[in-house]
Amino acid sequence: MTIDLTAASAFMAGHARVLDRRRFELLVGGGDPAAVLAALDAYRNPDGGYGWGLEPDLRSPESQPGAALHAFEALADIAPVRAPQAVALCDWLASVSLPDGGLPFALPLTTTAASAPWWQNAEPGSSLQITSVTVAEALRVAAHDPAVGEHPWLDRAVRYCFDAIRKIDGRPFAYVLSFAIRFLDAAHDRHPEEAAELLRTLAAHVPADGRVHVDGGTEDESLHPLDFSPRSGLPSRSLFTPEVVAADLDRLARLQQDDGGWVVDYAKISQAGALDWRGYTTVHAVQVLSDATRSPS
Repeated sequence: MTIDLTAASAFMAGHARVLDRRRFELLVGGGDPAAVLAALDAYRNPDGGYGWGLEPDLRSPESQPGAALHAFEALADIAPVRAPQAVALCDWLASVSLPDGGLPFALPLTTTAASAPWWQNAEPGSSLQITSVTVAEALRVAAHDPAVGEHPWLDRAVRYCFDAIRKIDGRPFAYVLSFAIRFLDAAHDRHPEEAAELLRTLAAHVPADGRVHVDGGTEDESLHPLDFSPRSGLPSRSLFTPEVVAADLDRLARLQQDDGGWVVDYAKISQAGALDWRGYTTVHAVQVLSDATRSPS
């Protein structure tokens, strides 16, 4: 499992948006949390939420739950630094949450240009898919920011996710399954028994090789073990043998392209979005592979 960090750095310099360049700098040891925050603020709205294409396939400017999860990712990257933007984001999420504590998959778009149809045509009601992954990233921030950990929005959203996962009937959509497992990993420290119980329930839907095809996606679009369990030491690593994890780490490393970056296998909605995803995915791939180098599992 080897990657070319020099080539990855060159790809980021030549092709990635500023936020992902700043996150990459921080990841490889030469960055500044303040610079990450400054880049993230470019996507921030006065209401405390985020839009403006922070979710690459959702280009509309208004604040959206889909952008909130990406904001929390950056806010988790800067740990142990805390930022008031994180609490303000919780305030905004509380303002758009539904009575059951869940988040809508998307709010109405003020412009549909270059946004994916699943964002444009989002169904009303609470979405486990978007709520679980947003809460998972918020819990990562809460681990170093007590103000986020104690925010009333977070407790209500956590409870919604537990309840919604318990109600899953039949095989869930691939991303619902992946994001629910990521939520249970993140919630484990706070609710170890409940999270472990539901992880055992969802395990029945994860094949031994960890490959789950995305129904309705592209022909090659599938999730893999590292999409369910991206970091060592997570409870979800119990779903896979060490050999399966090692093979998937090798698969991820081999996906580095000649230009130094990584690609995605899902639908390309716009040229800008496709390039934004490449920068984002390169950061994620280096995070996952670096973690494996530090902590073999």
